[in-house]
Amino acid sequence: MGVTGPPGPVMDRDEVDRALARLGAEHEAIETSLLALQDHAGRRLLEGAELTGTTRERWAATEGAITLLWSYFDLYTDALRTARDLRARRRWPNQDDLAELTDLLRGESVTVPGAHGAAGSAPSPSITGPAKLSERFTLERLVSRMNELYAQSLDLVVAADAVWSALPARIDLLAAELQRTRRLAHSVGVRPGEHPSGDDLERITRALTALREQVVSDPLAFWQPAQGSSAPGGGRPDTGRYDREARALEEVRREIDAVLTVRQDAENRLLKLRDLLSRADRTLAEARSARGEVLAKIAASEVPAVSGPPTVLNEQLSTAAEYRRHGQWHRLSPLLESLEQRAEDELLRARESLTAVTAPLAVRAELRGRLDAYKAKVARHGMAEDPLLIERYDAARRMLWSAPCDLRAAEDAVVRYQRAAADVLVPRVPDQGGPVDRRGDS
Repeated sequence: MGVTGPPGPVMDRDEVDRALARLGAEHEAIETSLLALQDHAGRRLLEGAELTGTTRERWAATEGAITLLWSYFDLYTDALRTARDLRARRRWPNQDDLAELTDLLRGESVTVPGAHGAAGSAPSPSITGPAKLSERFTLERLVSRMNELYAQSLDLVVAADAVWSALPARIDLLAAELQRTRRLAHSVGVRPGEHPSGDDLERITRALTALREQVVSDPLAFWQPAQGSSAPGGGRPDTGRYDREARALEEVRREIDAVLTVRQDAENRLLKLRDLLSRADRTLAEARSARGEVLAKIAASEVPAVSGPPTVLNEQLSTAAEYRRHGQWHRLSPLLESLEQRAEDELLRARESLTAVTAPLAVRAELRGRLDAYKAKVARHGMAEDPLLIERYDAARRMLWSAPCDLRAAEDAVVRYQRAAADVLVPRVPDQGGPVDRRGDS
């Protein structure tokens, strides 16, 4: 390598020594970083993996960058050794020595064959023109280029290692949980083709298998770089697909838990259902009996018809019992839920029917009570022998205690008796200094 003259002023001895110390420290730091990269677990995994997709393309480029890094480092080492040897010749270097050292330390003293502009790319144009078979660098520029290549290479290695450290283990844990859920599902009859949750388990199994294969072979497809981050591997693993399958499995687990609950509580729930339907049947039977009584005892009254027993519900209850007997819990679960709601509705409907049918009897009973209450009040005031009251009481009583009873006429008779009682009783109420109550205590 010929000396073309030092770039700028010639360095003195102290400047040379300081430059050598700084370059030596940089050399040590670069060597430490390169050795750490060489031993990085992520790099070893990348070297031994069967890669696909984005990771295969980027790792091929990064391998070239790492090879280039070591080549640059060797050239840097040789240049630094040459400068150190030259400095070591004399304790007090002469002017020629200082000029040569200046050229080595500050000039374009390093020749790089086939210089690359980026990791693993083809030779690119140099700063002075088209691509060259070789290019000359200063030591400072060579360090800068090594730092760039190192940062790019480390980013890729760290990103791949982060994905491999995070996702496969989580996928394996989820797959183990999936297998436990599948066994539990089979035990309660939740199988593919027979229950939607069984189909979901099959789909999740296929999705997790495909996800793990892709994560292992193409980890960089699951890396989200951090916006604006300059830290090595700045970003995080993309867990979106994993999270979706985890949520899907959780939904299936809830469904299986519901089926298991059915298996545990099926007998008690079936007993309660039978009791509900039995009470509804008895209530409807009572309503039908009451309707006959009302039709016989009450005249001029519209009595609603009473429906028959809930035969469809009883048939479905028998089906539910069959499901329980044969352990078809996945079929029993939705059927029980439907039956419980409909049985409650049926009992409510039966009670409303009984209330509607017996309403005329309730009206008659209320009129009888009012009539007897006024008679007792008249007796307390010593007016029980009043002819008008006796006449009107007897008329009302005949209507209320005869069959069929005309409720409208009976109510009118009770009202006439109340008015007559009020007319007789009001004058006898002692004057307490206030207004006389002429409502007949009604």
